[in-house]
Amino acid sequence: MRSPTHAPQPLRIPLGRIFLHADLQVPDHAIGLVIFAHGSGSNRHSTRNRFVANELSRHGFATLLLDLLTSDEALEDEITSQYRFDVPRLAQRVVGAIDWISMRPELQHLPVGLYGASTGAAAALIAAAERPLVVRTVVSRGGRPDLAGDALDDVAAPTLLLVGSRDPAVVTLNNAAAARMNPHVEVELVHGASHLFEEPGAIELVARSAAAWLEKYLPAHRSTRASA
Repeated sequence: MRSPTHAPQPLRIPLGRIFLHADLQVPDHAIGLVIFAHGSGSNRHSTRNRFVANELSRHGFATLLLDLLTSDEALEDEITSQYRFDVPRLAQRVVGAIDWISMRPELQHLPVGLYGASTGAAAALIAAAERPLVVRTVVSRGGRPDLAGDALDDVAAPTLLLVGSRDPAVVTLNNAAAARMNPHVEVELVHGASHLFEEPGAIELVARSAAAWLEKYLPAHRSTRASA
């Protein structure tokens, strides 16, 4: 297990006429890059996603915690909830971040995985369907993969759907989504966890499962991406 040697770097990622705020952390000798797509009403400051990101950094993965809304959109969304379920908008922001990474010399050699929570999981799955040659794997935590719609049929990347055992409605939605997806999809219950994984030890189990999945599916593709 590796230890991160650099503090997170704050970024403003240009996407057309807008900028998205993000925090990038790249450990020495990184073996892959994981983009975090946050869920409804959340952002890159999510304590649970930051915990998982820190654990992934210890395993040698670079992490990009990305705000999917601009500052103005986030302020409006707090009042109206207008944007948090606008999954096509969120997905295009994830795609934009993927394309931005492909133009960064210090990052473009790293194989890319996605980690999505809640509605961010749907955005991640749509992005994986739109960038199948780049996105190597997807991890979802308490996700709403059903909101990805027909894009589920086009996701080729191995996908892990982590769901709290005390979140029965979302368990049902994840099982139904998995039935539509490629053979390399697994639904894993985090026992004792509810939708937000606030129970003691729950997010630690998520981080452990996510790291194991990413170690299995992400670095193995490094040579393929590096030569592309």
